Amino acid sequence: MRLLRDTRGSSFPVFLLSLLFIIHSVHSFVLPASQQYKIQPLSSSSLSASSSTKQYDLAVIGGGVVGVQAALAAASGPYSKRVCLVDAPRESGVLMTDDEQDLSLGAPTGLFGKALRDTSKRIKVSTLRGMGLREDSIWNEILSSCFDLASANADDIRRQLEDANVDLIEGLAAFADDGDTSSFFCSKPNDFSVETISAHNILIATGSTPYRQGGVPFDSKRIFDSDSINQLGYLPKSIAITGSGIIAVEYAKIFRNLGADVSLIIRDQVPRNALMKIGLDKDIAATLVADMVRSGIKIERASQVGRFDVPTTSAQAPMTIQLEAKGGGPRPPGQTTEIKAHAYLAAVGRKPNTAKLNLASVGIELDDYGGIIVDSSLCTSAKSGNVYAAGDVVGRPFLASTGTAQGVAAVAAMFGSPAAEREGTTYDTQCDADDPTCNQDGASQAGVCFDPASLASNPFAVPCGIWSSPEAAYFGLSVQQAKESGIDAGEGIALYAECLRGRVFSPNGLLKLVFEKPAGRILGVHIVGDDACELIHYGMELVNGKRTLLDLTSRLFAAVTFHEMYRLAAEDGMDPKLGRKRRAAAGRALAKRNRKTQQKENF
Repeated sequence: MRLLRDTRGSSFPVFLLSLLFIIHSVHSFVLPASQQYKIQPLSSSSLSASSSTKQYDLAVIGGGVVGVQAALAAASGPYSKRVCLVDAPRESGVLMTDDEQDLSLGAPTGLFGKALRDTSKRIKVSTLRGMGLREDSIWNEILSSCFDLASANADDIRRQLEDANVDLIEGLAAFADDGDTSSFFCSKPNDFSVETISAHNILIATGSTPYRQGGVPFDSKRIFDSDSINQLGYLPKSIAITGSGIIAVEYAKIFRNLGADVSLIIRDQVPRNALMKIGLDKDIAATLVADMVRSGIKIERASQVGRFDVPTTSAQAPMTIQLEAKGGGPRPPGQTTEIKAHAYLAAVGRKPNTAKLNLASVGIELDDYGGIIVDSSLCTSAKSGNVYAAGDVVGRPFLASTGTAQGVAAVAAMFGSPAAEREGTTYDTQCDADDPTCNQDGASQAGVCFDPASLASNPFAVPCGIWSSPEAAYFGLSVQQAKESGIDAGEGIALYAECLRGRVFSPNGLLKLVFEKPAGRILGVHIVGDDACELIHYGMELVNGKRTLLDLTSRLFAAVTFHEMYRLAAEDGMDPKLGRKRRAAAGRALAKRNRKTQQKENF
């Protein structure tokens, strides 16, 4: 269903009365419970399976963003290989419509969260409530918008696969017990038949699943993990979220923007420290925490969930969640011991999705967390050497961008790198090993320089973004990391309120440059504020290009853009005293503006 739009381009529905009638036709994200894959015995001698008439050059297992992009890379020039993509959307049971359309095809794990975030910025729940709309109608309006975004992406992915002649096969893949890796079985969902898929090379890109802590009664109705939250069927008036990482922070702001009372339960005593553990700069982390508190999110520190008391007589009544001290036991006197919430979300990490592939039968080794162990070419330990893995399935850092680069690198390892085969073209991938910023382990490399395990701890491997409100992003070293590496480092800061666009449109936020003294070489960029996840890529090029503060001060930036902050931050790094005065003046002006705005709202 597509809502009627205002002819002036507004995304707000123009016929609210019509909405009450048409909203019930909204597609559901929930998979019918009766649709399941049949798990078959996997012995070639005991299983009669139909065989595909095609012999593929590459079979990709997993229809997420990593699998799709790898399949497209292999099927397109210069490789132009025969490729099939095996996907099992019913295995997760989320992001599917009631007419069995898979909305997650080619999408990152957090697609629903991103769509919900975008919707929360465009739809004002308080306005809809003020107009007398029922809660279920408001939620259906939100869900419909999410459906439109997810459906548009899935339709485009199907078009790309079709244009590249990639065969899309639905079914649950698993290797046979005999250890053969020239083929695998694919269990079909509709008639429970089994097809044999034959391929010269196989890429496993089955992604990850949320980690579920023990003692939590997950039911996908009131109590969710970071995947099953896609099945949320109502707009909760209140929600409790456990976690202090990227997903937890993103959902905390999403539901707060949707008007819910939000409690964030973290194990760390200091929220800023929890965010710093995932790589955020201390000032960026402090800004995010301050924004959450300012927006009304309540943070329960040094705590964890205990018992859940879920009402069985009323679906509208909130449940009671008992809180414990970190590690168990009662919380100190004066601290909250229970929370009333209409929904609960656990966002406490993810684990590789490898359990049902029968990997042991073909000699594929796993690490202690269930991740597939790969070599420098992303090849697994399979006996025949033709099975590769990429993305979340090989473990941290669980980023779509990193996984996509790994998938493309695996294709290059299978069929040969086009760049390396260009006649007369050479590339120098080496750098000074004594340079702490030397990055030979890039996410898109395959070969002796590539170490997938290093991506989780290498600050130069990939830019990281947090799609909260405001956004946050970083690339390279923080001051603390630089000093730990023996580098004499400084920092230059620019507030959003210091540049013209920030002052007028979005004054809250900051950009920080970390640089090496005395040369001024830029080692890291850290941003919090609007469009941070876009701005970071220019910062990445500054770091990789070994640019200096002086380079930035002589650059010309387009007027009324956030990129002006790069120059302002460089000037601050070169003249800290002047920079502090400028930030103080901008801060006072912003505080005065906020007071006037508050007075108008109160009046």
